[in-house]
Amino acid sequence: MKSVLLIEGSTLFSGFLKDKFSTEQVSLESANSREAFTKLVSSLPDLVIIELNEDGIDEYIQTLLDKKHMDPNAKKIPIIITGPVIDRAKISQLVEYNVIKYFTKPINFDLFFEAVGRVLHSNLSMDTTPCILDMHLNGNIIFVEVALGLNREKLLLLKYKLAEIIDRYRIHAPKVVLLLTNLNLSFMDGANLELLFENITADKRVANKNINILSLDDFVSELVEGHAEYTGMRVAKSLNNVLTSLVNQDSAYDKNEFVVDKVLSFDREIDNQSLDFSEAHTTAGSANTGSVARIAVVDDDVVVRKILENSFSGISADTTLFESGSSFIQAIMSGESFDLVILDLYIADMDGISILKNLQDHSFETPIIIYSKATDRNIIIKALSLGAKSYLIKPQKPEVIINKAVEILHKNSRS
Repeated sequence: MKSVLLIEGSTLFSGFLKDKFSTEQVSLESANSREAFTKLVSSLPDLVIIELNEDGIDEYIQTLLDKKHMDPNAKKIPIIITGPVIDRAKISQLVEYNVIKYFTKPINFDLFFEAVGRVLHSNLSMDTTPCILDMHLNGNIIFVEVALGLNREKLLLLKYKLAEIIDRYRIHAPKVVLLLTNLNLSFMDGANLELLFENITADKRVANKNINILSLDDFVSELVEGHAEYTGMRVAKSLNNVLTSLVNQDSAYDKNEFVVDKVLSFDREIDNQSLDFSEAHTTAGSANTGSVARIAVVDDDVVVRKILENSFSGISADTTLFESGSSFIQAIMSGESFDLVILDLYIADMDGISILKNLQDHSFETPIIIYSKATDRNIIIKALSLGAKSYLIKPQKPEVIINKAVEILHKNSRS
């Protein structure tokens, strides 16, 4: 039996590889960097996989590579490394340690398992079904979007990604919205659809009653209704029905208000908050000094930028204006911080959805208000699923935007 040694593998990565390799008759052993060399020379695996979770190669991994290079028995064992983006020059330096591949995260698993198969001289079975699997968190709601098709490899990875999100953000009673509107299914897809549900419910913290499925396909409803283990799951064809079902049944919060507040906010007056802007900023624990909140406005319309700048300056907020998405992303990547972001979805150089995806990939936690002319519900739900806290339709009175900003900062200060 072929053997693989995984070093510094995360729970998600190691769990996924263990499941995958077990079906391929490949043994997998895990080790942290301190014990790795001992396990390496004692087992002499066919392949070593190292997962890097931070920029660069820390001293333990470097020491391991040096020791392996000096050992005549271990020297020729190939290595595959996964990790963040690093300089090509650094990747070239790894060649002398017999590192045959460096995969930048997120990993393209088709190419990854192809490389593993070449090393092990084994054709690892891979589902080549085109599939897009996207996951986003908003509050305690995890949005899972599956499009194009049902790929078994990606479905197997789903349960580990769900567990990682729940653990990382310490979500109590997580709710899942499964978006399947881009799929046309039949009874031929039954096994893969069952695999999808199985991996969502694998984590017992995700209760069936907290799983909502948005699908236009009757087959999905029939499958859920026909299986006792899916009792409690809800399937809906209407986005309103899905969102309405997410409201706590014991809450006094009106369901219709919830749908409007979370999905569409037109020219609706917001009640004045008892908390003023500087107070919301102070209780939020911002890293900035003083009582002035920092607001980023990202909009390529100079008139909108000027109106918002004047409006926020009237309540002593410090506003930074960005006329392009790229300049805003560059500012965030260089370490600039804000208490709130006002973002348009229609920006010439970079659409707002791409900006939201970029921010989520970098674990951006600052609350975001979408202020846009876009009224398509699919775009709106996409923006919310990517972490936006509220959605305001242009144009709005300045006081409406300010009150919404105060409301969100107030909520953020209590979270």
